[in-house]
Amino acid sequence: VQLAESGGGSVQAGGSLRLSCGVSGSTYSRYCWAWARQAPGKAREVVANIDADGETHYADYVKYRFTFTKDKGDTTLYLRMNNLEPEATAVYYCAACACYSPGGCYDGDYSAWGQGTQVTVSS
Repeated sequence: VQLAESGGGSVQAGGSLRLSCGVSGSTYSRYCWAWARQAPGKAREVVANIDADGETHYADYVKYRFTFTKDKGDTTLYLRMNNLEPEATAVYYCAACACYSPGGCYDGDYSAWGQGTQVTVSS
């Protein structure tokens, strides 16, 4: 599967952005999906994911401000980010893996990643 993010940019604190991730080349019957980010000097962290049962989960620090959705055909993923804070400045990635319930990714981690899109939040 190939992934390509878009929609990043610069906003002021309190603003909103919607990231998109185009999906192509899917060959498995079930995928798990994620949005992750990497801030300068920090490790990459998953901020939201959709598991093998289709349930959406969020990191505590983005809960109620970020919304992860996808279209019915699994061709586009979205991350709506509201009330952004400067701490959200990072490169945002979408990710995918072939997965199963309840174990998750067959490979143990997300195996496909997009190239990333920069989000900058100014105070």
